[in-house]
Amino acid sequence: MDASFRRARHPEQKEQRREAILTAARGLALDAGVARVSLGDIATAVGLVKSNVLRYFGTREEIYLQLTMNDGTDWADAASDRLTNASGIDEMAAALADSFAERPLYCDLVSHAETMLEHNVSVEVLRTYKVWAIGMYARVGERIVGACPELTGQEGASVVFAAGAFVGRLHPITQPPAALAELYAREPAIAAVFPPFRPALQRFIAATASGLPAVRGGSALS
Repeated sequence: MDASFRRARHPEQKEQRREAILTAARGLALDAGVARVSLGDIATAVGLVKSNVLRYFGTREEIYLQLTMNDGTDWADAASDRLTNASGIDEMAAALADSFAERPLYCDLVSHAETMLEHNVSVEVLRTYKVWAIGMYARVGERIVGACPELTGQEGASVVFAAGAFVGRLHPITQPPAALAELYAREPAIAAVFPPFRPALQRFIAATASGLPAVRGGSALS
């Protein structure tokens, strides 16, 4: 165990420790998947006992919510850049789908946000995360409206919200357990029902954006 790690006193040292924990958690999730990484795994990876990790993050879930915000900000930047040159619903949907497909860890984090990562964290952490998410929806939504002026600002934000929901459902299909992968290999007709991630994501985003004006007047994020 690295004793100097435990003796961090100054704010900049503490921030370095937090970053080291986040880096370790990221690497473990890339190797094994978010759901399979324990707090003990993270502690071992940074050379600490679990109680010392908890000095910097309240829970394992808090660590991964922070990574969701970090990677989500990166995703939003990349998606916004792509949307600058997009025109129309098809190009908009392709820009969002491409930016997700290039970030499998972020897709994994999104897949577990509501079902796992929002559990076992404090109200303060949840508020920080939700305020970040709302801002991200609005920021990328504005770029979507630039590409698709038939949509309102609220509808643009709704497209981002829906895209995340589609990622949460579609991304796990890309990583089937061994038995399911064997079933798909044996029976292609079954596998064909569960579509490839990126093309399906683009199609679902485009369908949502096309349909929103037809149901205008309801709650955009309901």
